[in-house]
Amino acid sequence: MAHRIGIMGGDGIGPEVITEGLKVIDALGIEYDRIDYDLGGERYLKDGTVLPDEIIEEWRGIDALYAGAVGTPDVPPGLIERGLLLRMRFELDLYINYRPFVAPGHDFVVIRENTEGTYAGEGGFLRKGTPYEIATQGSVNTRHGVERCVRYAFELAMKRNKHCTLVHKTNVLTFAGDLWERTFNEVAGEYPEVETAYNHVDAACIYFVDRPESYDVIVTDNLFGDILTDLGGAISGGIGLAPTANLNPSGMSMFEPVHGSAPDIVGTGKANPVAAILSGAMMLDHLGETEAADRIRAACANPNTLTGSTSEIGDLVVARL
Repeated sequence: MAHRIGIMGGDGIGPEVITEGLKVIDALGIEYDRIDYDLGGERYLKDGTVLPDEIIEEWRGIDALYAGAVGTPDVPPGLIERGLLLRMRFELDLYINYRPFVAPGHDFVVIRENTEGTYAGEGGFLRKGTPYEIATQGSVNTRHGVERCVRYAFELAMKRNKHCTLVHKTNVLTFAGDLWERTFNEVAGEYPEVETAYNHVDAACIYFVDRPESYDVIVTDNLFGDILTDLGGAISGGIGLAPTANLNPSGMSMFEPVHGSAPDIVGTGKANPVAAILSGAMMLDHLGETEAADRIRAACANPNTLTGSTSEIGDLVVARL
């Protein structure tokens, strides 16, 4: 049966890079039914639409969503991020954020919890707009949410090099950190073959730069994962080459390049589509098309040799398949 794939080009360069990703998938002969969704900052400016309930329900019945960057400077900060991206994660329970990285001579993976922590939205204002204003932003961590993320990381470590590192800040965040550390250690007891380690997040930022080869699978919370994965992108060729997956391992999942919508280069051919193409490979993995996904990754090896305009890079990847 053909896969049912939603396509959300998004804003700015989003449609341009997703077009190249689909060009590569089409070249492999993958059969899929395409369902297009016009969502993002430009759609909001047009008619106020962010993410209708009926689209959420429709997404529950498709196999994957392939998305470009969303956001435009004319939309208030946070409106699209919380109303579209975060709502999608929460409503569809996309609780795993999976980010692979290739540093010189080494690859590793960051597994970021994707639905809790400081992104859950707990908090508020007191006396807003006065000199005595107070803002609070809580970190929500449940045993259920932490454990399923940690368990996913250990299962992945078993398929890789049997090493898993917890990154947190247990010496300061003594409640959330304690829950994460206890859960990590308890789950580790079920995987005696996996070697474990712990790093404070500030130390991990140093090790990402100084010795990324010390990592294989990293598991961390939502906020720390957001920061670390951007740093990981910087040490592995730039965030413009970074793919990501937002996974519900037993349901519909979303795949997107990490970079922004870059409205300043729309239509110039300067956008690099490699991150979108590699996100497409991750989508094919999720759909069970592992051989096709491996061919895409092989074609994108040595990304510095993939040069030219947006469409020319897409053509080069197709030629390498």
